[in-house]
Amino acid sequence: MPATGDGRAPGAADLSGAHGGAPVGHARSRVTTGPAAAAPPIPHPRSRAAHAGHPSHISEPGGAPAADGPADGGPLRLLVIEDDASDAQLIKAAVAGSGTSIEIHWARGLDQATELLAPPAPWARRGRSRTPEFGCVLLDLASPADLPHPSDASDGLEGLHELLRRAPHTPVVVLTDAAGAQLGAAAVAAGAQDFLIKHETDGPLLARALRYAVERKRADESQRRLVEAELRGQENARLQRHLLPTPLLDGAGLSFTRRYRPGRRRALLGGDFYDAVRTDDGAVHVVIGDVCGHGPDEAALGVALRIAWRTLVFAGLTGETLLTTLQHVLEHERRSDEIFATLCMLVIEPSRPSEPAEPSEPAETGGPAETGGRGTGERARLYLAGHPAPLLLGRDHEPLTLPSDHAGPALGLLPCHDGQSTWPAHEVELRPGWRLLLYTDGLIEGRVGAGSRRLGQDGLADLVGDHQAAGLTRGRLVDSAIAEVEELNGGALTDDVAVLLLERNPTQLFLG
Repeated sequence: MPATGDGRAPGAADLSGAHGGAPVGHARSRVTTGPAAAAPPIPHPRSRAAHAGHPSHISEPGGAPAADGPADGGPLRLLVIEDDASDAQLIKAAVAGSGTSIEIHWARGLDQATELLAPPAPWARRGRSRTPEFGCVLLDLASPADLPHPSDASDGLEGLHELLRRAPHTPVVVLTDAAGAQLGAAAVAAGAQDFLIKHETDGPLLARALRYAVERKRADESQRRLVEAELRGQENARLQRHLLPTPLLDGAGLSFTRRYRPGRRRALLGGDFYDAVRTDDGAVHVVIGDVCGHGPDEAALGVALRIAWRTLVFAGLTGETLLTTLQHVLEHERRSDEIFATLCMLVIEPSRPSEPAEPSEPAETGGPAETGGRGTGERARLYLAGHPAPLLLGRDHEPLTLPSDHAGPALGLLPCHDGQSTWPAHEVELRPGWRLLLYTDGLIEGRVGAGSRRLGQDGLADLVGDHQAAGLTRGRLVDSAIAEVEELNGGALTDDVAVLLLERNPTQLFLG
């Protein structure tokens, strides 16, 4: 029933002696009117009477909570949505006798409750006082819901549905009468944390139900956040997995083994990138690169450079023209001028029939990595832009690091328009049985032992040679080499690592 204008509720005269064992609620059919039935006004939260002898207080309907309310971790702040002042007073009396520290605030309907549940405006947060957050809401299902558009097909839960919509993260306990136990169960199924029957609920039971509702809502929220995090992780994994390249080497007769390990935890993609494609003229183009840095921005830039590289290759660009254009892409996509990328690009020309070397041309003696007599194998052009040179793994010699005398600067370090950035090609002969190991600097910058010495290119060549001499090939060779590098480092490598092993395989294509 509505309260009188002075804050007194008819039929509330018998509440002055309420104690903790008194049930919540009363039979509205017994309500009387007149002076004899008048009850004391509901205590104001600032008055001494509201606090004297009780661990809780109740505010005026729709009023703001007390400015000197308890800090976080103190009493449970309870918002009671009840249109009848007598029932609100009984709830207060029951809580007071429970021995539990609960701070009660009263709202007559959803509109008043929404004002109290809404977070404070940004300008209000800078003031001295701030409306405290409520730990729980106690909703009387018998109270009419002040809905703008009430549903025609009423199920008795319109108020609960609207409350959950307006305050989805606040735990809710509903009150119902003895005949509404089934409705209370439906309320829990609809999203409430618990339900109580008015005339069977005393102070201790109400306090336990409120605490239980808070903990259950907290567990539900934690589970929801966990599920959302897992879904985001799965979505990110699918996205990053699709951003990793699929080499296009049909008809190339090459085996291609790759390993990729981002330095960031729980990531599938880092700043390193690689790709390999075969063009219509039969040439095989391979690239491996490294964007400085380890964050998601660097990973996105690496993907952009890889896609741009593949597009430029299929557009017919190669050599310095391709690298110059790729640097322009980097300059437009990077977030600051300090960002650069190292790159190693290899163009393997189509194999041709062997021809004997002319007697008048003496064979060069630079080793398997240098250009020797014509017709001894395949030829390749190597371009280095501040990147470590690949290892040439032959069957009859130890791994050799390809020369880097013609290496140019990393992409993005020097401007292209003034001719400072040049990347001349180095001609390489690939004799039968060749294998090329391309990698990023994360593989060679790991420490060796407890000192400050790094593995380096020479150390990697010796390490790979030992594993190659043990008979390891393809994926087992790459995996064992990475495992030993991590063992020498004393743990996982912190930088991104990309490794490619490319070898001539005349019988079939093998992707490892």
